[in-house]
Amino acid sequence: MANAIGTAEIDFGAFPGSNDASVAVTGQTGISATSKAEAFVMADDTSTDGHTANDHRYFNMLSGLTCGTPTAGTGFTIYATSQHKLQGKFALRWVWSD
Repeated sequence: MANAIGTAEIDFGAFPGSNDASVAVTGQTGISATSKAEAFVMADDTSTDGHTANDHRYFNMLSGLTCGTPTAGTGFTIYATSQHKLQGKFALRWVWSD
């Protein structure tokens, strides 16, 4: 069972974009250094800069997500890497548990 769930936006920047991006998830006072974190994209999400649900449905074909080791009492970082330059923000969901 998840200890916490939430949302974030990861930003690849303005044109021409970037092959990688990261976003820090903070405020997780109950997280420990041994907690497990996961990030994912929901197919019907949209982002604040106009990426549509269709864009999000194809995100996993273009980019991979990983989470860094949690910092106890603070949070963790979500990393995205793509073989192609992406631009703008994508909506992410995350979960962590012990």
